[in-house]
Amino acid sequence: MRKINTLIPERGRPDSAALHAHDPDALARYVLDTGNVWWRRRTCAGALAGRVPETRVAGLIDRIRDEDETAEVRIALLDLLAGRTELLPWLRGEEQRGDGSYGVAEAVLKARGLLGDRTAAAALSTLAASPWQRWREIGEAGLDGLVECHGVDEVLAELGEDRPEDRRFALRTWHRAGRDVTPYLADPDRGVAHLAQSLVADPDRLRSFLDGAPAPEAAVRAACALHQLTEDAAQTRRIDERLGSPRTEVDGLDEELRRAIVHEYAPWCERQSDPRWRLEALCTEPPAHPDPPAQLARATAAMTAAGLAPGPAVSAGDHHRQGDGTYHVIPCGDEEIHVSTLGRFVTGHDDRHPARQALEEAGFRWIDGTTGGIRVTGLCVYHFGAREPLDVDTLLFYWQD
Repeated sequence: MRKINTLIPERGRPDSAALHAHDPDALARYVLDTGNVWWRRRTCAGALAGRVPETRVAGLIDRIRDEDETAEVRIALLDLLAGRTELLPWLRGEEQRGDGSYGVAEAVLKARGLLGDRTAAAALSTLAASPWQRWREIGEAGLDGLVECHGVDEVLAELGEDRPEDRRFALRTWHRAGRDVTPYLADPDRGVAHLAQSLVADPDRLRSFLDGAPAPEAAVRAACALHQLTEDAAQTRRIDERLGSPRTEVDGLDEELRRAIVHEYAPWCERQSDPRWRLEALCTEPPAHPDPPAQLARATAAMTAAGLAPGPAVSAGDHHRQGDGTYHVIPCGDEEIHVSTLGRFVTGHDDRHPARQALEEAGFRWIDGTTGGIRVTGLCVYHFGAREPLDVDTLLFYWQD
């Protein structure tokens, strides 16, 4: 056991080659001994791939079933023993037991898929449509297992295409088979259509689809997909004009705010976003971003000239002691002034604070509560686990840990 400890040090990488050459029975016994730290046991489980001693299988399965066992060890063992048919009755009953161990339910679904349990198909399809990559990959692996066991036609028939997540699976399946997936650009679910937009790889098919697109949003997606393939900005602008330069209208969002926001967020907005934001970003000129040191010096000078006592500016990340953002913070008495990196925008908690007048006279634009509260519809941006439209204040003064 001491040798295994040296092969998996507290600091540094495990010696994978030595572990995979180590006595498998010793590794299995190490995993079974709950007195060993969980992260070493998890590594030992991975090193047993393809060489699990048959005499240790029952004990390892008991570790999987034990809800008091560390979730990471259980997940590693589920991956290790996923092909054991004796696990299937327990795997099928796991959902009903309500096991709350983090990640175990998803690993159970994957194992059911690898064992060919078609009753897991719908749940795996839902998991494979997750916006979180970890869960999405687990769901896709489980579905791939079902396909290997039953064939793609049976799994497609099992799922149908009523749900968006099932159409997503069909789309991924047809793309793998080399079939034309441009019709999915018109899918009523934006997440499915977004995936199709990322997968279409034939410019001629996209041009043909554009000529007879069944819906305006589908045409916009085709234009964005075509740009992604050709990077032909002039062509994209011509298509945009032909489509009537479609834009998502937002009450109260003037051109200055719109340009700052669309060019910052549309290129990486979430899959449920209205694609018109992306096309607008491709077809309009981005605003000139200010030089942060000069901007901060000007803001500090303006407040100082007004008789205020601003402190040194710090970035949003330094202010929160983690993460990053699109603004700097200048302390000013009992107020914190936020200075955006996306333009001449500033704000604070109190719209009546004397810093507002000083900054506006210096050419800054104060974002008050009304303007800051405008929700930018259709532009879904990741923010602390959510993927929804945000308001102007959050977008101009964005921070994420």
